[in-house]
Amino acid sequence: MAIGAVLLLSYPGWRFRRVAVEKPFLARLIEVLVLYLMVGTLGFAFEANIGNPFQQGWEFYAITLSLYLVLAYPGFVLRYLLRRHHAGRKA
Repeated sequence: MAIGAVLLLSYPGWRFRRVAVEKPFLARLIEVLVLYLMVGTLGFAFEANIGNPFQQGWEFYAITLSLYLVLAYPGFVLRYLLRRHHAGRKA
């Protein structure tokens, strides 16, 4: 199941790998926030499945969003900063 999901999600990127994709900043911000909500929902589901979920305040969500952004930064650097630098070279 997981392999099928990876293949399904990577197909558009593989098919259009020579086409430059331009996304506005707002689209990328919405994408990050939606993925944060998906990960948070998954974590909440695991916690509820184990036992009683704890009540969380705004501080918890501020810290987890900050950690999410910090841990996502290496992927951002690889995808947008390093790849574009090497894209202009000819082999």
